[in-house]
This record gives sequence, C-alpha cells and structure tokens, in this order.
Amino acid sequence: MFCLLNKISKFLLRTILVLAAFVSCDLSNDDSAPNILFIMADDHTSQAWGIYNGLLDNYVKNDAIKYLEKNGTVLNNMFCTNSICVPSRASILTGQYSHVNGVYTLGDNLNPDSLNVAKILQKNGYNTAIIGKWHLKKEPSGFDYYKVLPGQGKYNNPVFKTKENWEDGYNGGKQEPGFSADVIGNSTIEWLENREKTKPFFLMTHFKATHEPFDYPKRHANFLKDVILPEPESLYDFIPSNSGRSFNGQQLEILTNRWLIFSKDGQYNSDVKYPGMPFSLKGKTEKEIRSESYQKLVKDFLRCAASIDDNLNKIISYLKDSNQLEKTIIVYTSDQGYFLGEHGFFDKRIMYEESSRMPFVISYPKRIPKSKRIDDLILNLDIPSMLLDYAGVSSPQSFQGKSFKSALESKKNYESRDFIYYRYWEHSPVRPAHLGIRSKTKKLIYFYGDGLNKKNTSNQTTDPTWEFYDLKKDPLELKNEFNNPLYRKEIIQLREELVKLKKLTKDKETIIPIIDEI
Repeated sequence: MFCLLNKISKFLLRTILVLAAFVSCDLSNDDSAPNILFIMADDHTSQAWGIYNGLLDNYVKNDAIKYLEKNGTVLNNMFCTNSICVPSRASILTGQYSHVNGVYTLGDNLNPDSLNVAKILQKNGYNTAIIGKWHLKKEPSGFDYYKVLPGQGKYNNPVFKTKENWEDGYNGGKQEPGFSADVIGNSTIEWLENREKTKPFFLMTHFKATHEPFDYPKRHANFLKDVILPEPESLYDFIPSNSGRSFNGQQLEILTNRWLIFSKDGQYNSDVKYPGMPFSLKGKTEKEIRSESYQKLVKDFLRCAASIDDNLNKIISYLKDSNQLEKTIIVYTSDQGYFLGEHGFFDKRIMYEESSRMPFVISYPKRIPKSKRIDDLILNLDIPSMLLDYAGVSSPQSFQGKSFKSALESKKNYESRDFIYYRYWEHSPVRPAHLGIRSKTKKLIYFYGDGLNKKNTSNQTTDPTWEFYDLKKDPLELKNEFNNPLYRKEIIQLREELVKLKKLTKDKETIIPIIDEI
C-alpha cells in the first residue's frame, strides 16, 4: 500500500512540474512585458511621410517609415489637442489636455511632480530613458536616464544635458560633435546596448528634426537639387477673404524675410542658422517669391527629414541584429503637423488638418497587424494609456485619454470617438487663439482672439469669428461654409456638442463665452 501511494505521489509531482513548466513557458512567450521604443520627431508632418497619399509622396526619403508601415499599423486620424511643441509633448506624457496639465503655451513648463507615463512604467519595473528633445524646461522626471537638448537645441554639434550637468532652462550640458539626428540615433543605440537587461525598457527618442531652420547633414545637400516639387492648391491664397478666413496666418513671406535677414547679417538669431544661404529674390514678382520660397522650404524640410529616416533605419537594424525586434513596440510619430505651403502658410498652431493631424505608425509583431490602417479619431493624450495597456498596467484616473489597443488589434470592443476637442491658447493677431470640434466629416472652429494673459501671448485682441468645413466635400479646407444656410442645422448641432465637450474635458475657462446664438 505504501509503495502504491509513493508511486502515485511521484506521478502527481511529475505532472505538476510538467504543467508548471508549461504555464511558465506560456507566460514568458506571450504575456511578458514588451519593450517600448517611442520615437518622435518635431513637426514631421504627414505630407512629408510619403505614406498618406499626398503631393510629396514620390519625393521623400522614407525607407524606414515604409518598413514600419509594412510591418505595423498606421493611424489616419490621430490629432493633437494643441498644435505646438511644448503643450503637445506635455499631453503625450501626462495624458491630459493643456488646461488640465497647465502647459498652455511655449512659455509654460511641465511640473516635475506631475504624474506621467514614464513614472508609472518605472514604478512597474521598466528601465526608462529619454534621449533628444525635451523642451519642457524643468528637469525630466520618471526617467532612470536622460540625455536631452537644452530648449530647442542646435542641429550641428549639439549640447546635451544629463543628470550630471543639469541646469534649468538653457544652461548646463556638454557639446557633442556631429549632426543632431545622428548623435541622437547613436545615443539611442548606445543606451540600448548598455541598459539594464534584466528589465523591459521604455525609451523615448526625440529628434530635433524637422523643426525650423530645417538644417540637414552634408550628405543630403543635393537631394532634390534639380527637382521642381508640385505645389499645393492653396499655395497662392494671398487674401484671407478669398477662402472666408478672417486672419492672415503664418504666411510664407514671414519665413522668406528671415532668410533674407540671415543672408544679409549672417544670422537670424543666435540659435537659428538656415541652410542654403545666401538667398535672394531681387526683382521677383509676388507670385514668384511665394513659389521660390515654397520650393526652398519643402526641399530643406525633406532633406532634414531624410536624416531622421537614416537613423530610424539604424535603430531598427540594431533591434533586429540584437534579437529584440519581435518583443519591442516601436512607435514613430510627430508632436504635431506642419504647413508646407498649404493656405500659403508655414508653421503649425491652427486647427486645420495639416497642422493638427499627427502622423503615426506602430509596430509590434506579436500583437499588432501588419499593413493595416485605422480611421478612428484618436488623440495624442490617448498614447500613454495605450502604452500602459500593452505593459499590462492600468491608467490612473488623472489620464483623460483612453487606450486604443483594442482598435490596433481589430477587437470589436473599442468605442470610437464621435468628436475631438481642440484648443490653441498662444494668441497673436496673425494666428488667433481658438477652440474647435471635429467629427469624422465636419469641423467647427471658434477664433475668440484673446490671449487671456497666458505666457507668450499678445495683448492685442481680434474680433471673434467662426469657421465651418465640410471635410467630405472640402478635405483641403478651401472654403469656410459658416455662412452657408445649407449647413445651418449642422453648425448649430456642432456648436452644442462643442459646449458639451468643453465641459467634459474639464476646460473650465469662462472668460471667453461661446456665442449662444449662431
């Protein structure tokens, strides 16, 4: 009897050990925390990615972007909530609107005590780091390691700040030789090589490119040299009233004037050095000036963007060679969009499509489908919740976004937004402060035109105006239809939704009333 019990005990023990081994193997293969590599450029707008069916698709260097597109999922309708560098970056970290995290304009800083996605991942066992552009003024928090540019940083021989030499603002740091995109790319690989290998990693790699002055390394100086680029339909929109706009906007001639000052004086300001100088437009007509300014802007921009693609390729190759690609989520995006001559503009800020749309691609071979596109309305403040979701960590109540993991994985339980809320606070008469709402096919914008004493804003107010666009019939936003009686009912409905959304997003500012009657 004892012998029989002994045999049964041994059999049960072996069975338990086999099952335990199976379960352990299953968890490690399928449910282990993924590495997360979040790569972001500055102003690298969707028109310059070559995968969004735009005018410039055949003129960009985008091998790495096309690789990620083929091996991942592209978002067609991701938008930022405030199209300017500092506020957008703060929203991506905190999962909050500008009016909640307190970062309204370029003049604001992110409170280091704010809860952010890096802090949460760090607390949950991730090795965290950020390399490249930070731009949030105060020392980065939530990162085991950081190596960041002071302020906007420089393109050539950039200075980087680390824990060893941090000083708030533009002070501190150590200069490194080379072009910024290359230094940031190499620093990314160096950190990945030397990181704490027992933990999953969360690394934010932020390129300075393609921000003005759009500088580029010498290897790309002849890229597009003898090419005449196609022009956007609204390039020669000189008079705002032709399209129903009430403001001038950041017209290309503002940039042209900076080039001319640089050509004459050798610099525009201490940090901005434009490539391809001197630049002359002597004897040119108004239309010729805009045309040549457009060609220079976009060629410089695409040369600058090519340096990002070089380094994306380098980073992806490293992950392949080190057998980390399959277990790493790779995101590539931009902090916002940018005007490349559309409406006669450069820069961003305005709630038009080119400026507010964020190009976005994500690859994770284990879970995310390849060669897929998503049309759902998604916001930049949804990003941290999605990353936490993949890490198996719940989002805190302070986050205002929602994970779109189920949308990426084609699950039916994802509840798509009907509307998105946008608010730009950094007022000037050229580009007035405004708020707005966008559905999948319509957009309503209220330019209230008041800086509300926020940092970096003008004291000169502008008259309140409205704009409405039917994005299905007019995707390029060429005609403001606010006064078209055919849209009256839809405009009233959208305004009602705008009031609701303002309240829902906890935008409690009441100095500027939304006009009750339209």
